[in-house]
Amino acid sequence: MNDNALPPALDSHTLLVAAVIVHDKTTDQVLLLQRAPGAKFAAGHWDLPVGKADRGELITATAARELKEETGLIVEPADLTIAGIIHGAWGVEAPNGFLTVVFATHAWTGEATNNEPHKHSRVAWTATDHIPTEFVSTTHTALTHYLRNGPMVFSDGF
Repeated sequence: MNDNALPPALDSHTLLVAAVIVHDKTTDQVLLLQRAPGAKFAAGHWDLPVGKADRGELITATAARELKEETGLIVEPADLTIAGIIHGAWGVEAPNGFLTVVFATHAWTGEATNNEPHKHSRVAWTATDHIPTEFVSTTHTALTHYLRNGPMVFSDGF
């Protein structure tokens, strides 16, 4: 078995994912990524920094790791608050569904950069009243609900 492959018993489980809303309240902007034209899912669409949990990894650690890997921003897990939960019935890498915990943070260090140009065509601070329409639908729902109403639970495909 490949060291990176999950054992067959775990392949059928729901995929655990973390997403991060980085919200600069001073400028009322959020950090967004535009998925690369060749992305296997939602090519060209905007999205939040998001990624899969490693086996045994705390979800807050996943969020902090993915944010740093994708954008270079560093956030302390203690500075993350839950902004929403997305439970999807299907996914590109999760035929048996996924559970995304969406976090928000207002505290980070570093400057945003596109650390994964093979996955994202750009990283941009975007005014909260000008969120692009070409956006991954589930994370768009989480982001807009966070900006208007606070935490939410959203299901897709059930």
